[in-house]
Amino acid sequence: MQQADLDWANLTFGYHRTDLNIRYTWRDGAWDDGVLTADETLPLHMASTCLHYGQECFEGLKAFQTKGGHVVVFRIDENARRMMGSCQKLLMPPVPEETFIDAVFRVVNANRAFVPPHGTGASLYIRPLVLGTGPQVGVKPAEEYMFIVFLSPVGPYFKSGFKPVDLVVEETVDRAAPLGVGDIKAGGNYAAGMRASVAAKQRGYTEVLYLDAKEKRYIDESGPANFFAITKEDRYVTPDSKSILPSITNKSLITLAEAAGLRPQRRPIEVEEIFAFREAGCCGTAAVITPIGSITYRDRKVVYSENGEPGPRCTELYHKLTAIQLGDADDEYGWVQRIPQD
Repeated sequence: MQQADLDWANLTFGYHRTDLNIRYTWRDGAWDDGVLTADETLPLHMASTCLHYGQECFEGLKAFQTKGGHVVVFRIDENARRMMGSCQKLLMPPVPEETFIDAVFRVVNANRAFVPPHGTGASLYIRPLVLGTGPQVGVKPAEEYMFIVFLSPVGPYFKSGFKPVDLVVEETVDRAAPLGVGDIKAGGNYAAGMRASVAAKQRGYTEVLYLDAKEKRYIDESGPANFFAITKEDRYVTPDSKSILPSITNKSLITLAEAAGLRPQRRPIEVEEIFAFREAGCCGTAAVITPIGSITYRDRKVVYSENGEPGPRCTELYHKLTAIQLGDADDEYGWVQRIPQD
């Protein structure tokens, strides 16, 4: 298949049209077999529950091309299971794991021309989402739903790529409540945080770092990603909170950190600890690892990168993870799955 004519090395992290997306409908208690379409718009009833009552969730994963020309995905089973949990929490019919995986494989195969070539630094971002499409005026679950998977070739999430970014601790906006839906990928979580992120960028920061909503004492996560740090004792630590998304990237980094002797630990992290860390970073599917150059908390600022370069442990973990994702290193954990070509 001929490759799409794109400037792969200079892609932004944004929407770039591909040929086809795939859509499944849930009606009368079951999902249908799905259909591929070139249509980028949706026929939505104006009373759809996704528009009024937030019955919507999504996922994010990536496909990569290996040196050998194979197309692979990273830990797709984890994404499928996480979306099932999101659906259940929002009282939507879960998409079965096998349906989720089959949908991704079908739509990627239909758009192989848009998988970035190996070595370009780009990837094919995969966005599955579930919407409540049935009309309701009362606050109750819909009777019909749509499961969609669309694709976009993308570059790095942050324009700087694998370079340190500057965060500011957010204290005036809560991203999610402890007993709310902060632990699932509900669109409302991100809408709620936009005012904090936009305000931070206007002040010259890259993103915000949220604190727990109850005590304003513990670190939760960054706007688009989980938080982790390397202590002066050379330990990998990451927040233990019921209000943050269970990041698949973070889960993978914990495994790699264990193998590297970093004795990973999930635990509550007090915000004052930022001044004692050696390195810090954000991690997620979109960003992979983004090293943190500095964090500003009230009238104090801690700097982790004096020369604008990532720290050694962030660099080590980044290269280990991306090498597995791209097929450049042995996948001893069984994380990478090849997409069989139709």
